[in-house]
Amino acid sequence: MTELKPDLFEMRRLESLSNTIFGVAMTLLAYDLPKAAVFTTAPDWHDLARVYSGKLAGFALSFIIAGVFWISHHRRLARQPVGSRGMVVLNLFFLLSIVLLPVTNGLYTNFAMSSAVSVLYGLHLTAIAGLNAWLWWTILRGWGREIMASMFPLAVFIPGTIVAAFAPQIAPFVWFIAFGGLLIQRFYVAPNPSAGT
Repeated sequence: MTELKPDLFEMRRLESLSNTIFGVAMTLLAYDLPKAAVFTTAPDWHDLARVYSGKLAGFALSFIIAGVFWISHHRRLARQPVGSRGMVVLNLFFLLSIVLLPVTNGLYTNFAMSSAVSVLYGLHLTAIAGLNAWLWWTILRGWGREIMASMFPLAVFIPGTIVAAFAPQIAPFVWFIAFGGLLIQRFYVAPNPSAGT
């Protein structure tokens, strides 16, 4: 094993921490789902739909968002075997934003029609996307499919949060568009500078 400079950190250690944080945060998302005790008798389909309909949608949105950002974080750390102290601190702020996801998800799944709660949730999603894009930018320092894919959720969450202020029932449909970043990453081909135009 090669000796690291004293001001550099092995990012594989951060990867172990991040896997734990994502795993716990994604598990805690289910904590606010209604438990069986909410039913006094055996529920029928109508009872199940009434109790779980809005909550499952919020849970699914948060779980998928966390999963997509975990994939992005894992891919980013694989490209960066070592990092500076500043890079590690920035990654820790990103992980802090993931740790807080169960809190805002709990508020959102219980009060999705509140514009204040929807805006708070949207601001949180925007912060996660912004930190993710910033981390990609610090590694790549240029435009490419990873940068485009990481900027796309940010470009969706900001208007989605504005929509949440006025029409919280529509905001989740806007936020789901953020998964288009996966398509950008898959199909966007950066122009080859050596090829003729």
